[in-house]
Amino acid sequence: MNGPDLRISFAGLSLKNPVMTASGTFAARESSEFYDISRLGAVITKGVAAEPWAGNPTPRIAETYGGMLNAVGLQNPGAKAYIEKELPYLAQYDVPVIANLAGHSVEEYVAVTELLNETSVAMYELNISCPNVKEGGIGFGTDPRMAARVTEAVKRAAKRPVMVKLTPNVTDIAAIAHAVEDAGADAVSLINTLLGMRIDLKTKRPLLANGTGGFSGPAVKPVAIRMVYQVRRAVKLPILGLGGIMTGEDAAEFLLAGADAVAVGTAALVNPTAPVDVLEELSAFMRREGYESIAALKAAFQG
Repeated sequence: MNGPDLRISFAGLSLKNPVMTASGTFAARESSEFYDISRLGAVITKGVAAEPWAGNPTPRIAETYGGMLNAVGLQNPGAKAYIEKELPYLAQYDVPVIANLAGHSVEEYVAVTELLNETSVAMYELNISCPNVKEGGIGFGTDPRMAARVTEAVKRAAKRPVMVKLTPNVTDIAAIAHAVEDAGADAVSLINTLLGMRIDLKTKRPLLANGTGGFSGPAVKPVAIRMVYQVRRAVKLPILGLGGIMTGEDAAEFLLAGADAVAVGTAALVNPTAPVDVLEELSAFMRREGYESIAALKAAFQG
């Protein structure tokens, strides 16, 4: 048997394989020193807003069992710098670029969308875990009505497919997925980080200056798998599954649970070649188990 056919179609994009980078953990220049990023199905770049964001005070990263906490605060140089510096560098690679969009209000999400519409970006990933300042600080992604409102507004402005990144910090993630599907989303990605905290026993203060932070890494994988499984049964949208993927077999679990593609995040902070390692391991797993395509693997699920 030749190697398995890893090609997929995802929300209108034809991808050479289902493995992507996760936003927040991928920097093109640094990653390209370790592997050819053209080998991936797509790359999702770090969150970008219409204007530069300073991010949160330090310390803003802490280790924990089975993962890490971060409260970086979506620090980014803004859309102008992204367009002038990041996209030209990525243009030399044969890989679709998905831009992760950040905003404090519906208007800010729309503004960054409009700024990127005339670029080479292939898709937008809407990060609705940002605090909604105009609505009293609640995250857009925790309320179905607000999630639908921002999705609908961005879809009206966007000239590219819109994927909505869902937060796991909700009671019913399927309800949020339903809301963004009804609002016109082209795909969903999940999960974003869980909310976590650690305390420094010497200072008796939180390890992170922000107090709490996003918990990611292999420890969150069972939660992510469960949520992908639930969302798959709730909506018909393409699903990008992520959360604790460290190996190709982890990726296979997400595909069996209902994901159509996967993204590798925290693993790349431990091992810079993790995205292509996961790709190679997924291919090896499929060859070993006799799956000729991603569709055949997904169809094998018995749950």
